[in-house]
Amino acid sequence: MDDSPAIEIEDVWFSYNGPPVLREVSLRIARRELVCMVGPNGGGKTTLLKLMLALLRPGRGRIRILGRSPAEARPAVGYMPQHAHFDPKFPVSVMDVVLMGRLGRSALMGPHRRADRAAADHALEEVDLADFRKRSFSELSGGQRQRVLIARSLVSAPELLLLDEPTASLDVAVETEFHDLLRRLSQRLTVVVVSHDVGFVADVVGRVVCVKGTVAVHPTAALTGELVRDLYGLDVRLIRHDHDCQRKCPEGAGP
Repeated sequence: MDDSPAIEIEDVWFSYNGPPVLREVSLRIARRELVCMVGPNGGGKTTLLKLMLALLRPGRGRIRILGRSPAEARPAVGYMPQHAHFDPKFPVSVMDVVLMGRLGRSALMGPHRRADRAAADHALEEVDLADFRKRSFSELSGGQRQRVLIARSLVSAPELLLLDEPTASLDVAVETEFHDLLRRLSQRLTVVVVSHDVGFVADVVGRVVCVKGTVAVHPTAALTGELVRDLYGLDVRLIRHDHDCQRKCPEGAGP
């Protein structure tokens, strides 16, 4: 089994034709680790995700995803964006949505192959929605839609799953089920979640990646923090800042 990190970033800088959005970013995330990425709006979280997905290239530094360049690793990365736009009047089924994740792996024209449908069925089973395959996507609840979108990310059998704000607008009961799902998934693949959900940060993950121009990695704990609010804004709380990580943790730092 490949023992290289799922994500390895070394001294990465990036700017959009102006001041650096990200600077001196170094980060290492192990395989089958579940981590959360937090930080204020405009701090660089989305930019960092795009660099991992090979949608952007760093101005300086090195990024390795699953032991390869981001572009080479892209087929092995599942991604759920923050906003998925579907016309509620468009008659698309749950199965249709999940099969969208097979684009690029199946034929561009004609019906989906048996292997595609088998993969979609398996992905729906993983998110506990196998009985909803024929249901209209527009009829589902918010939590069910989120799980369908995760199934769409899983249908290509990724080794790394990147989720951008997956718990937005979910109630507490649905969030608990969602957290259990992510814990199960992290037993076989690496999961990185961007979230402002305080409960998620405190109760689900072992480490938090704080992004505000640069990156610091911290163990999580239910801790109020004036220091946290000063450093990362009012929307990031309940993170214990290890004394060795006040400025920036070394790669691999954590509990």
